[in-house]
Amino acid sequence: MTSSLEEAIILVENGEAEEGLRKLSEIRASIHDEEKFRLADKYYEWGLPDQALELLTDLHLLYPHETDISLLMAEAYIDLEQEDEAISILGEISPEDAAYPQALLLQADLYQLQGLQEVSEKKLKEAKKLLPDEPLIDFALGEFYYHSGDDKTAVAYYEKAALTSEIYAGVSISQRLADALSGSGEFEAAMPYYEKAIAEKVDPHSVFGYGLAALRAGQTKTAIQQLEKLKELDPSFSSLYLPLARSYEEEGLLTESMDTALEGIREDEFNKELYVFAGKISLKNQQPEKAAELLREAAAIDPGHAEAVLILANIYLQQEQYDEIIELLEEVMKYEEEDPQYFWLLGKSYNETENFSQASDYYERAYKFFKDHVEFLEEYARFLVEEGNRQKAMELFRRILSIDPANVEIEALLMHLEDEFKQ
Repeated sequence: MTSSLEEAIILVENGEAEEGLRKLSEIRASIHDEEKFRLADKYYEWGLPDQALELLTDLHLLYPHETDISLLMAEAYIDLEQEDEAISILGEISPEDAAYPQALLLQADLYQLQGLQEVSEKKLKEAKKLLPDEPLIDFALGEFYYHSGDDKTAVAYYEKAALTSEIYAGVSISQRLADALSGSGEFEAAMPYYEKAIAEKVDPHSVFGYGLAALRAGQTKTAIQQLEKLKELDPSFSSLYLPLARSYEEEGLLTESMDTALEGIREDEFNKELYVFAGKISLKNQQPEKAAELLREAAAIDPGHAEAVLILANIYLQQEQYDEIIELLEEVMKYEEEDPQYFWLLGKSYNETENFSQASDYYERAYKFFKDHVEFLEEYARFLVEEGNRQKAMELFRRILSIDPANVEIEALLMHLEDEFKQ
């Protein structure tokens, strides 16, 4: 290598990039082909794939069967998001070439980027057949299945790759195994890998995953320990607050649970799940007004959050605030968000506020969903009796008895109505 080329590279790598790159642009036309490849590799390493490609294109014309050139060209094309060109270059590499498995791996990545999952998987399996004991291919297969959502299959490949190395392409195998095991529901099995990943590097993602896995494995004390550690590391990591609040609740520490949920809301004021959770804890703490306030916020953020709406409506129901139920549910339903229980609650609320026409409409809508619900059938039937529709009321009472033949009170009511009807 010429001393001027080496000097220019040293300038770039010592922080004098502008001067070094200027010198390289001056000499690159006069250097030998081997040096051009070396420089192209450096350009690629420095994040200048376009500069690398200029050199590599010329070299590829001269040496079309040099796979080192082809592979580096493909990687430069990938970085420049010229995927079709990369696939074309890789397709030129012969199956007899020693670099063919590496070409298959690159092709697999490209096809996955294009959403062609089956083709990507086929390329990886072909590489696996050629080099069955190559851990890098096991890692690549693990990555493929992990990013495809097939955590269970990913685990098997990651475990094979882990026998040879703990890091591939800057990715921690312990981290991947922990996440994949957790993703497949093996929370206890995931925990030692999270511990190992954190020992390698304290990363917020790993600490969060460890805390979440511990909570789901029922080890709430460990969950609290890890999630509190994460809060110290990064209090703006808003996803930590709900599982931490749940962990405190599991331990019976309702004050700490509520405080954590409110902290989370301060970090992320649009997190509807935190409002709902805090509302539930308020109810446990016998604070229905506070609960209603929090649940109103959740419903305002997402009118389609049926759980928040129903809990809030039932708070109003217990307090006999029927107008509030009507206002809440009619507003939510403007957003085309409907739940069968809304119809029942509105039927009851309009009945209690003596708007019988509206009550009748909503009871009828609810009936389609609650034909086998004894409590609803009795409430609707009694409403129909009051409205003078005794024939339909009797039908509902008979339906109740078909579900609950031992209900003597309903049987007596039905007999009374039948006697009246005969008269």
